[in-house]
Amino acid sequence: MTFEHKPVMLDECIDYLNIRADGIYVDATVGGAGHSSGILERLGPKGLLVGIDQDQDAIRAAGQRLEKVQTQGRYVLCNTNFENIREVLGMQKIKAVDGVLMDLGVSSHQLDEGERGFSYQHDAPLDMRMNKRQERDAAWVVNNLSREDLARIIREYGEEKWASRIAEFIVKHREIQKITTTGQLADIIKAAIPAAARRTGPHPAKRTFQAIRIEVNRELEVLEKALDEVIGLLKPGGRLAVITFHSLEDRIVKQTFRDRAQGCVCPGDFPRCVCGREPEIRIITRKPVTASKSELDENPRARSAKLRVAEKI
Repeated sequence: MTFEHKPVMLDECIDYLNIRADGIYVDATVGGAGHSSGILERLGPKGLLVGIDQDQDAIRAAGQRLEKVQTQGRYVLCNTNFENIREVLGMQKIKAVDGVLMDLGVSSHQLDEGERGFSYQHDAPLDMRMNKRQERDAAWVVNNLSREDLARIIREYGEEKWASRIAEFIVKHREIQKITTTGQLADIIKAAIPAAARRTGPHPAKRTFQAIRIEVNRELEVLEKALDEVIGLLKPGGRLAVITFHSLEDRIVKQTFRDRAQGCVCPGDFPRCVCGREPEIRIITRKPVTASKSELDENPRARSAKLRVAEKI
């Protein structure tokens, strides 16, 4: 299956990254290389693009696409999680970069390829691993975690008000039969949510599937670590652009940017600063940028996307 993934807010990302022809840029979630192609096209012979993705299919597809880009710029691709960005750059003898793009969440390809087990719309093995080499998948999570842990994950990561009831139904079902497919899990979730609550809003399984995917791939934990690493790796004037697709990710990005953009934290009644703290970044987008109407008409999956950008001081 071809790795198709429409890059969200491509023009906006390219504009905000403020690309220099001789710069070093990292696409931390290279996917099908939609954003990477746009970056690479703007690089000259001294420029370098580093593409990172933990999905082997994405790296393979990105390589095929970037080979066709007519450019003088160079690129390297690394099959790993972006939490390892410092090690990846170290292997390339790179100490600092001019820009980093992070397009978070699950790709269109991962959703559409039913056997990956990300979607409740395809009956497939319950997998959800972005990195297929890791051992723990979605089936392990739903069949092994306690009712309390499942409820917490579904409540916190899925923002699902029926979390406790869904966890209870999962545990009862697995006592009789192991849960191994997306279809089984979707049916259990539907049964747990009262009919009146299922009549409005998104598919009843949407929030729980999101929560389990986040848990399987440690998405929020990895994001917090990676944001700190990336800010430390930017050159002065270098920019970080992050696209999020749900409120939990966006909250982490917003809070990290706010924290790292803050200067003195001394109490207001101090006559002078004694903490010595100075802001590390300047927030470029005071409010998140969202997709245009024309883009949403072409790519409805962009409707929940938010882009935030910061610049290293």
